[in-house]
Order: sequence, then structure tokens, then C-alpha cells
Amino acid sequence: MLFSCTRHITAGPIAQFPRAGVVGTIIAACALTSCSVAIPVGSSSNSALWRGAPEDATGSIAKPAPKLSRRLDVEDIRRAMAALETALDPQGSGASVHWDNPQSGAKGSFTPSGQPYPVDAKVCRAFVAEISAQDDVEKLEGAACREKSADWTLTEVKPHKAGA
Repeated sequence: MLFSCTRHITAGPIAQFPRAGVVGTIIAACALTSCSVAIPVGSSSNSALWRGAPEDATGSIAKPAPKLSRRLDVEDIRRAMAALETALDPQGSGASVHWDNPQSGAKGSFTPSGQPYPVDAKVCRAFVAEISAQDDVEKLEGAACREKSADWTLTEVKPHKAGA
């Protein structure tokens, strides 16, 4: 046979243990994979880990603001929020403010409950609401906050507790 493409290893440890090369490769791969470790880069003074940054500050999407009522359409919500802004105004009288939408028949009122209070450089105020829409009446309680001259944003809305 003049040309032979097969070679046979007849001496050495690989010839005696043909699977040693495969096992050695697998062991080396496993050892090298365990070497990949994520280490935060940055000086200890600049690292968020060392500054005590909140663990939930991940850049994730913020929780959406609560909805006033699922029974209200866009125009109802616009009118209701205008009434809420008037009712919660810290310079206002603290009286109930009523709203209605003749087109949809929805109507309601907001009554501030308690004095305004600060939260994270915002002014917040609790309220009680009554909303009548789609042949149903909802009594709600909640809170809204605003920054300086910005619009009020609902922070909490839940069913009103009877007797509260």
C-alpha cells in the first residue's frame, strides 16, 4: 500500500487510553468555564454597590399609575381629573368638587380627606370619590401627588371602606 491515510498511534498514554484525550478536553473546558465571573468595575466611591443604591434601581419600567375607574371614557377622565385638581388644591377650601359629562351620563365628586402632606419633594393629598357611570356607583378612596405646579397624579385608588 503506497498511500495510507490512516495513522495508528502505537505508543504513549493516548494509545493505551484512547478516551483520555476526550476526557482531558472536557475537564479543561469545565475548568475554564468556571473562571468567567462578573466583577463590578469602578472605584469603590463611584460604584452603586458601595454607595448604597437601592437594589430595585434597575432601570425597569415603573409601575403604571392607578386608574380612577374602568367605567369612565377619556372625556369622563379628563373632566374628573379637572375636578380632582380643584378639590385637592392646597389653597382651596377643602370642599367637595362635583363633575359631570352630559354626553356619557357619567358624574361624580371628590372630597379631600385630611391636609396636604409632603412625599419626596411632592405635595400629596388623600381624597374620597363617588363616581356614577354605566348604571353603577363606585365609592373610592385614594391619594394623588404633584410636583410644584405640575398636574396631580393618582398614586392610590381603592374601594372606600364603609364607615371610614
